[in-house]
This record gives sequence, C-alpha cells and structure tokens, in this order.
Amino acid sequence: MIEGGVVDSASKWLSGNYDENTRAEVKALIKRGGDPLIEAFYKDLDFGTGGMRGLMGAGTNRINVYTIGKASQGMAIALTESYPHQKVSIAIAYDCRNNSRLFAQTAAEVFSSNSIHVYLFSDPRPTPELSFAVRELGCQGGIVITASHNPKEYNGFKVYGEDGGQIVSPFDQELISKVRGLRIDQVKFHPQPALIHFLGEEMDQAYIGRIKTLSLSPEDIFKQAEMPIVFTGIHGTGSVLVPKTLKEYGFKKVITVASQDEINGNFPTVQSPNPEEPEALGLAIELAKKKRAVLVMGTDPDADRVGIAVPNKQGEFIILNGNQTGSLLVNYLLSKWKEKGKIDGNQFVATTVVTTDLINSLARASGVKSYKTLTGFKHIGALIKEKEGKETFIGGGEESYGYLAGDFVRDKDAVISCAIIAEMVAWAKNQGKDLLDLMMEMYREHGFYFEELLSITKSGRSGANEIAKMMQNLRSSPPKEILGESVVEIIDFLEGSKTGLPASNVLQFVTLNGTRVTARPSGTEPKIKFYFSVQGKIGQFAEFEQEREKMQKKIGQIKDEMKLNEDK
Repeated sequence: MIEGGVVDSASKWLSGNYDENTRAEVKALIKRGGDPLIEAFYKDLDFGTGGMRGLMGAGTNRINVYTIGKASQGMAIALTESYPHQKVSIAIAYDCRNNSRLFAQTAAEVFSSNSIHVYLFSDPRPTPELSFAVRELGCQGGIVITASHNPKEYNGFKVYGEDGGQIVSPFDQELISKVRGLRIDQVKFHPQPALIHFLGEEMDQAYIGRIKTLSLSPEDIFKQAEMPIVFTGIHGTGSVLVPKTLKEYGFKKVITVASQDEINGNFPTVQSPNPEEPEALGLAIELAKKKRAVLVMGTDPDADRVGIAVPNKQGEFIILNGNQTGSLLVNYLLSKWKEKGKIDGNQFVATTVVTTDLINSLARASGVKSYKTLTGFKHIGALIKEKEGKETFIGGGEESYGYLAGDFVRDKDAVISCAIIAEMVAWAKNQGKDLLDLMMEMYREHGFYFEELLSITKSGRSGANEIAKMMQNLRSSPPKEILGESVVEIIDFLEGSKTGLPASNVLQFVTLNGTRVTARPSGTEPKIKFYFSVQGKIGQFAEFEQEREKMQKKIGQIKDEMKLNEDK
C-alpha cells in the first residue's frame, strides 16, 4: 500500500469512537509520515492460528484496545455460533506486561457485551494456570493477554479452546475468518458487569493442589528439603506461584532474587525477559553462588518457559539449554514411572519436529511410545486430547524451554516444570549425584546429541519478503550434501499428506549420519529460525567438553556452508 492509502486508513482513526490519546498518537504518526506510519497502518495485525502478537501502539497493525476488542468480538461470535444451545463462558488471564490489565479488562467487557460469562483473574497469573482454569471451570474457551518472552514493547492475545489447549483446526480457521471479517466499529463495547466474575486465591490453591499430585519422589524431597534453590520470575508471573508451589511441594529453602520479584512490564533488570538468554539468569546465578544453591531456575513473563543452571564440581554454574533440560526431565519421569511399575506400553511422550531426537531414544529404551508434532505446544496439547482415554501422556516438551508433565494442563507449564526439576535434583542428590552426572549417564547410554539454534530477524514488510525468498530458494535448490554427508531425506511440512501432520511452512534436511537442519519462519514476526542437530559419542565425563566443542565446530561449519552466519 502506498503512503497515501495508509494516510486514508490512519485518518479514519481521527473520528468515531477512538479515545483522545489514540487520536493524538495517530495525528503525530500522520504528521511524521514514512515507515512509522506505514508499519502502523499498512495492514491489519494478522490474527493467526494461535491468536495475535505485535508491538503496542495506535494502528491497525498494532496491539491496542481496539485490535484487542476486534479479536474479542470475533471470538465471541465464533463461540456463540459453536455452542448455540448452552451458556457460554470464557476464562481470561493476563501477565505482567504494560497494558495487560487494560487489554484483559477490555476483552472481558466485549465478551460480556455479547452475553458471555467471563472468569477474569484479578491479578497477573501464569499462562498455564489459565489452561487449568478453563478445564476446571468447564469454560468453552480462554484467552491470555501476553507476548510470552518478547521484548517489553510487545503484547498479544493468545486463544484457548474448551480442552484448555491452544486452538487448532477447525476452530482456529473459523475464528480467523470471523476476526478478519470484522471492522473495529462493529465491536460491542456495552459491558454487563454482572457477567464478569473474578478469580484469585481459590483457583491458585486448586492448581497447586493438582501439581502436588505429580510428585514421584516425595521421600527424596523430604530428605533434601533444606537444599537451597534460587528462583527468579524475571519480573513476571512466575514470582506469583512458583515459590509457593515449591514450598508446598516440600522445599523449605527457596530463595528469590529480590530485585526481580517485582511484577514490572519494563523488565528493568534485564535486556530481555527470555530465559533462553543467558543474561536473563545472571542475577540469579550471582545469588546462587553466594547462597551455595544447588539449582537456579528462571521463568519468562507468563511462566510457561523455564531456564535452569546447575553448579559443576568446581562450583561454577552451567546453564543448560532447552533440549538438555527437556531430555533430563523426560528421563527422570520415565525412570520413576518404570521404577513404580506404571509402564505397560500404553504410555507416550511428545516432542516437536525441531526438538532433540534424544527424547525419542529415551522413550524407546523404556518401552514407551513417542510422537513428534509440529513446532508449537498447541500441537502437543492437541495430541494429548486425541489420545485421551486411549494412551497416557507422561511428559514432553520443546527445545524452546517449554515442558509439561501430566495432562490436567494442556500447554507448556513452567510452574509444573520447576516443581519436577527441583524434585529431580533432590532425587539425584540422594544418589550422591547432580544433574550434570545424570546428563553424562544419559549421553553415555543413549548417544550424545548436540543442538544449536540460529535466529535471523528482519524488519517489517521487506523483512517478511526476504524470509519468504530464503524459503523459496531452499525449496527450489535444496542442499544435496551437508559437510560431505549425503542428504538422504528432505521433509517439506507444507506437504501435510506426506508427513501425517498439518501443513506447515517448515523444511527439514536429514543426512545419512543423522545430522539434521530445519528451517522454520516465525508465524508472528519477520524472523526465520534454523535448528541444527548433530550426534556423537561420549565414553567418560572428561570427554564431554571435547566432544561438545567438536560438535559446536561442526554446526559452525554447516552455517558457513549454508551461508547462514547472519543473526541480527
């Protein structure tokens, strides 16, 4: 769209039901012109299969009360049409981000305007608690106002179905159609306060109570109740429930990072609130050294992801990546289920197509089924729903620091994960080991899997076009070899009929020796991710660092060969 057309679109926001602050912001954008105006108004913010996420501000391509209202109105219509003969209800939660409370209240008012009962959390709460609440209350849907681990300028609208999982086909397509077909002036802003009910401590206790039922080693917790654990919520919702859950689990020495306990959408103590970034755990690790802690855990703003660090024999803290933590977690769950005689071949674990194959190896060795889904935990949630009543979900997760045990939550859950990880550390300590010992044992028995991620971020419209071109080139001229290893399998996940999974814009190249490279553009921002996986062998603990450096160098060579050394 040329700038003149964008000005016409923006000018519509200078009249009608837009508030004065919004009008003033739009006037300033029109006066300034150029890219800021174009980026704000050149299109409607895309409502994808999981909701929407974007920069906050005025404009059709921004997160604000009007685009939130439009999304809520579309969902209200979709819900009432899907459940025509029953009372429809929805649960709403929100995280610590700036404007999250305002956007949640806006959504609640729109839903109530459509005669839908709303259960609104009165304060910021973790995303997984929303998943739990939808199921606990028997709601037909749920939303969370969150931008997950994105920078402070972002917010979003994340949608859940009646099973507590993120929406999938066909409801996602119905909802997308409804939202895209609406104009903002069609949104109902006539709230019915009597239909808005508030949630708080009572739901917290129900949620924590269910988490406690997942404990597999209460005797180990009892023996290690005094082991020091450092936790940080990085200014997010994890601070509300994780320390409380750990204490109710039986851990008495949970130490939090005081400066990061504050719920604050500006995330003042970190560059990024993403626990995948080592810097995000920096303050927690400093505190852990002083307190001689055996475990550091940090969660993202909406507490569905967790990053961990553990001390080595020299007392230096080692940050584990998402594949390592996920593999250890699944290995622990499988070991305890087997020890308790609970495995009969009718259980399963789940990962995604870009997560380490080590988890699948662990499952096979334990006589447990393993399934791979598309990237995004909503697909694991959908799988749990599909298998419900037929096979039992033990646990699983993604390389992006999201894990789950049990099935009463249908999304990745850092509150559950923190409890199980702490229990796993206690279990190891009672055997005279630590997590690094467990990891080495796992690698020696099942093979050394090493993974790395490269994210390439572009800007705006031109960036999206560049990424589309990259995928087009990979499809038209795929690599025949990767570092001299023959590519024996090319999986194009757009061809859903061949993969058995829903069509998705993902490409995967697999070599004869098991090296794997996967390309996946983001569905919510101009970013493309490349996932690298290589395999090796380790005999002794001392060989780990040497083999890790060898594998890391190999991945670096793959990046060079594919001309992918660009991360900005």
